[in-house]
Parts: sequence; structure tokens; C-alpha cells
Amino acid sequence: MSRSIGSGSQRPEASGRTTAAAIDCGTNSIRLLVADLDPATGTLTDRDRRMRIVRLGQGVDRTGRLAPEALERTFAACREYAEVIREYGVPPERTRFVATSASRDAENRDEFVRGVVDLLGVEPEVISGDQEAEFSYAGATRELTPEHGFATPYLVVDIGGGSTEFVLGDGEVTAARSVDIGCVRMTERHLVHDGVLADPPTPETVAAMNADIDAALDEAARTVPLDRARTLVGLAGSVTTVAAVALGLDAYDSAAIHHSRVSLEQVREITGRLLTATHAQRAAIPVIHEGRVDVIAAGALVLLRIMERTGAKEVVVSEHDILDGIAWSMLK
Repeated sequence: MSRSIGSGSQRPEASGRTTAAAIDCGTNSIRLLVADLDPATGTLTDRDRRMRIVRLGQGVDRTGRLAPEALERTFAACREYAEVIREYGVPPERTRFVATSASRDAENRDEFVRGVVDLLGVEPEVISGDQEAEFSYAGATRELTPEHGFATPYLVVDIGGGSTEFVLGDGEVTAARSVDIGCVRMTERHLVHDGVLADPPTPETVAAMNADIDAALDEAARTVPLDRARTLVGLAGSVTTVAAVALGLDAYDSAAIHHSRVSLEQVREITGRLLTATHAQRAAIPVIHEGRVDVIAAGALVLLRIMERTGAKEVVVSEHDILDGIAWSMLK
């Protein structure tokens, strides 16, 4: 998915705005945002927003290392992003590359860092789960206001490939925790056996996944009071894909998905459908990106268990997330 607004020849700095480039490299995908930031109005305007599925976290849960083929896929995306950043004239001092769960866990993350520096001229920041949570919260909640029906406190959940971040806040972050449940990690831990994906998984396998997710939620709840939120905000590809299915979209439409509301009943029905479908049946759903076909059932299950645990009747879906938070951080 990519979306471009404006052209590289424009110079927004002349009107007091700043153009910045933010890169979020996670376990499953790497994403780029080039945006104009206007501190006077507090607005962020996309110039280019794109995503590539690279599966950097392939096998990390099992081996503790980044696989050579996963690194090459990631570096190929970095080459593309470097060209885009040059096109918009964004200098290194206004480019920030944040790496999350997979690169935190990997023994050979130095190899990853060297490759990124060579290609982009900036060093990736391998941030903590708490830092990741704060960026996600800032990006997701900046536009939410009580006037538009969004009651505080907010609980922001960012379901990634390797981890899920929980952030509770009321204007400012009051509690945050990252736990190791994500769509790729859950898929590789429970649904892949001897390199073969369970298609579909048995009820016993789903029960084991539920137990694993519930244990992680218990861990998160020791830091973040999950039942205090009045608005549940969901981020990242698993959540936006479930929303796209719930909306009945034939093609991904970020404008339709952004700030849509998906009920608990819809999430339960979609999760059940995905967990009982074969790979071919999931792939036939046009709005599911081909890079998510294998992992979307696990991601949907994580979302469902979170909603059941928190008592949320619906989830507000945000297309603005850690990328937007990273971009805003460059004004500080």
C-alpha cells in the first residue's frame, strides 16, 4: 500500500512547516511516512505513506537471529525508501528510523544496523517496548476529541508482528506495557509445524493460542489497568485488516478505515471465519494483503481476546499510529 500527496519540488519550510521522514521497521512490515508538520496548527499532512511486507521477524522467536533472506527483503525496501526521501529533499537530521520487536530480540541486530546506515545514512533506533507504546499513543490519539464522541481515558493497543503495546492515557500516557504477542509470533509459535502452516488450525491449537494470549494479557494488566478505558483504539495491520473485512471493502481504503468503529460481535464473527478458513479461502478475500494471509487469523484472535478482556463493545480503528508519533517527535 502506498499513498502520495504533493510533489518533491514543493518547499513547505518556507511557510513555517517542516518536512520529516519517519520509518517504522517492525516484525512483519516496514513503513515510511514523509509528512509536513505544522507546529502552529498542530497538523500533520501526508506527502508519502507506504508499506512493504518484509517479514523481518521470520524465525526470530525460534532461532534468536534475523534470517539472511529477511534482511535482504528489508534492505530492498530501505533502498526504495532512500530514493523517496531524497526525492522530497529530507535531510538525515529530519529522518528517524525506529526498529521494534524483531530487532530487539535478534542476536545479529548489528548486521541489520550496519545495512540501514549504509543505505539511508541514519542509524536505526532499536527502541524499548515502552518507547514504542508512547509513540503509538501520540500518533493515534492526537486527533481524537470528546467533541467527536471519543471519551477518555483511551486504551491504545498496537498489535504488531512480534509484540503488542498497551497504552492507557488521558491526554498524557499514564501506563504502558509491551508484551510478546503479535500476529507473526503467534503464527510461528502455534500454527507452523515442521515448516508447514496449520490450515486451518485444530480447536486444540486455537485453545493453546488463547491460553498464550491470555497469559500475556495478565502480564500487561499488572502494569496497565485494562478495564479503565472508555475508548479502545486499535492500531496496525491486523486491526485495519479486520476493519476492512468488516466494512466489506473490495480494496484497501485508508480513508474509510480511519476512525471506523468495529463491534465486538463483528470481530468475533470475522475471527471465527478466519480461524476456520484455509489459506486459499483467506487469500480469496481481496482486501487482505498477500503478506498477511498467513498471519491475519492470529492477529484477529489477539484483537478479540483484548476486547473480551477489557469489556470493550467496539474498537475505534486508527490509521495514524507509531509512524505519526515518530514524525511528531522530531519537533521536540
